[in-house]
Amino acid sequence: MKKIKAKELELFKEVIPPGASRELNLSFAKLHTNTPIDVPIFVERSHYEGPTVLFTAGIHGDEVNGIEIVRQLVSKGINKPKIGTTISIPIINIFGFLQKVREFPDGRDLNRSFPGSKNGSLASRVAHKLMNHIVPQVDYCIDFHTGGSSRFNAPHIRVAKEDEELMDLAQIFNAPFILQSKNLKKSFRNACKKKGVPMLLFEGGKSNSIDNVVSNTGVNGSKRVLNHLGMLRSKFKVSTPKKNSVTITNSSWIRAHASGMFKPAVKVGSMVKRGDVIGHITDPYGKVHYWIKSTNEGYVFNVNEAPLVYQGDALFHISTGVL
Repeated sequence: MKKIKAKELELFKEVIPPGASRELNLSFAKLHTNTPIDVPIFVERSHYEGPTVLFTAGIHGDEVNGIEIVRQLVSKGINKPKIGTTISIPIINIFGFLQKVREFPDGRDLNRSFPGSKNGSLASRVAHKLMNHIVPQVDYCIDFHTGGSSRFNAPHIRVAKEDEELMDLAQIFNAPFILQSKNLKKSFRNACKKKGVPMLLFEGGKSNSIDNVVSNTGVNGSKRVLNHLGMLRSKFKVSTPKKNSVTITNSSWIRAHASGMFKPAVKVGSMVKRGDVIGHITDPYGKVHYWIKSTNEGYVFNVNEAPLVYQGDALFHISTGVL
């Protein structure tokens, strides 16, 4: 097929010609000291027409593993496309990243602030700029997240059950699991859906931590998607998946029935049977012992790694239905 020369792209009033590389610095607000703080946006363009893919991470400032994945895509040049355009934003919530916290300085969760408002809260203003200046320019988005509050997620892609196009794309990404889940109101994923932009939401690892297996899964999955779209340059190799992703249709949480010191007995990604001992809670004095058993057969795709837990805390997320 004959390649068609790409057209100019205008982003934040800057014209980016075909074949160009640009680092844009988007300013949302200053620190209390009046120090400017910018969000770097990396734009890589081919000379030829093709899809535009947006890579985002750090919507929650403590989700460092997602930031590491986009960092690798940029630093290794994977984001430089053979056709089309990539836009990479490694850290959206740079305020939370500096403080190693999930929220914005106003205490709001950016991923519950979409589509945002031009004159709203700080988080709402950031959401508004994303949805009105960047998302309308793209054809696909891959958004990287991690588990929070010491909860380690097995690498997986979240898509809505009824979205066949995204289910196919998730299989191409080939994370160990695909979790069918509804789009949450005011989330980035839901806002993109309403704009007609397909989004793969990647989850893996835990907050304020970097895990090499999770990072490699995210990078390799992104390469597979770019390769599927004809955008991956020939210098990069795509590994052949050993098996298809397991699609989780339903799941449930197992919660602590007592407070104390907690030790999980299974690894994330493991298959367990009903009645298997999967963890143990004790008090600091060795007087109380509570064995945690699986309530059903399924895959453990989230494990709480906190050493101290309270009654009611979520400990394990286990599939109750798979395809």
